[in-house]
Formats: sequence, C-alpha cells, structure tokens
Amino acid sequence: MARFALKIEYDGVPFSGWQRQNDVPSVQGAVEDALAKLEKRDHKIAAAGRTDAGVHALGQVAHCDMEKPWDPFRLSEALNYHLKPSPVAIVACVQVDDEWHARFSAVERRYLFRLVCRRAPLVLEAGKVWQVSQLLDGEAMQAGADRLLGRHDFTTFRSSICQANSPLRTLDELRVEQVARRDGALEFNFHVRARSFLHNQVRSFVGTLERVGVGAWTPDDVSAALEAKDRSKCGPVCPPQGLYLADVTYPNAPFA
Repeated sequence: MARFALKIEYDGVPFSGWQRQNDVPSVQGAVEDALAKLEKRDHKIAAAGRTDAGVHALGQVAHCDMEKPWDPFRLSEALNYHLKPSPVAIVACVQVDDEWHARFSAVERRYLFRLVCRRAPLVLEAGKVWQVSQLLDGEAMQAGADRLLGRHDFTTFRSSICQANSPLRTLDELRVEQVARRDGALEFNFHVRARSFLHNQVRSFVGTLERVGVGAWTPDDVSAALEAKDRSKCGPVCPPQGLYLADVTYPNAPFA
C-alpha cells in the first residue's frame, strides 16, 4: 500500500457535508466512489476536518491508501475524471509516509468566511456568501473579534452537539478584512486560524460579530458571552454559506 495526500476543493451546496452518510450525497462519498473506479474495493479516506452541509473548501486535505504504484499526477487526473460532474476537484496530490495522517498530522487550520452587505439579491454568488441587507461597522467587529483571541473555554461558541472532549481551544487569529467589490457592495472576509476548532465555532463567531457590526452588541458583550461559558449567551449562528475551509498546515509542507 502507498499513502497519498490529496488537497481538495469543493462547492458544499449540493452535499450534506464532508462525512459519508447513507442515502445523502457527501464529499467523502464522492471521492471514495471515484477511488473505487480506479481500484475496485471499498475505500475509506480520512480528512483534516469534517465540514458541515453547505460549507465549501479551498484546501481540504485527505489521505488515501492505494495498492497500485500510482504516479501522484496520474492519480489526481484519474480522480478528477471520475469525480465529474460533482463540484469536487483534486488540486494537488503527493505521496506521503505511511504514518502521515490528514487529521492527526495537521498543526493548523484556516477558515475564511465571506459576508456581503447588499440589498439586491446575489445571483452569481448565491450559496457562496452570507448576504445581509444592513451596513456593518468593520472596526467594531474587529474590536469584538479581538476579545476572542487566545486560549479560552469556548463553551458559548460551540454547538450543543459538539463531540469534542474539551471546550478549551487557542484562537490564533480572527481578522476582519474589508474587501472592495466591483458592484459597490461592502464585503467582509473573516480570517480565522487555530490548531483545531469546535463544532460550529467559526459560524458562532461570525454570527455574534455581525450583531456587533449592526450595533446590537458591543465588544464588551462579546467578552461577557465568552466569560459566561453558556451556549445560550451566543449570538445567532450564521448560515453555512460563506464558510470555506481555506487551508491546512502540516510539518514539512507536503504540497509545497
């Protein structure tokens, strides 16, 4: 057996999420089905993170084990052929050591969340961003985001069905970037970076910060919510569209 690392891009709209489930489409299922076209057996791949329904990826990473001595480029080309017409693409493929693991070898994960302030419906980006009609205060949102940096008990900002053993996480970056758009609308990109995340943590952050941006919350309210360690004190959880798993970092940068 030879192990290969796959960097994967996908549109999460038509999928029930990353994880394979019975009777519903998943990204994992699409990739495993494509692998079965190349080597006719059951395949089980592991990923750096399990994205929810409707969440996209620019740089999801998974690994697979193959019996034949595949050239990495040929393997990626063959997978992309069999993945059609699903909106999933293998953008890089490298052979790695047998001990390398897409999830457990990762040392950092980066997410991007796109929020657009525009009253007119978004046609070309439907399902790819979170659209709100009101204008937001980017400086206030950044001030609120700064209250969340560092190591904390993030009970307030994790799903009630989160399966993580501990709510303690270290948030290394939560940066609010204002982006100029050709349509004249205001876009905010939330750049979020940590070693690992809790279930719905990023969407809980963005939904809460949107309340700060519209003036319903203050940065002090964000601090109070964090200190409460109480899920009911979280702001509204924003919808999945707009969330992207942007990148996963590993020692020795296998895709460099």
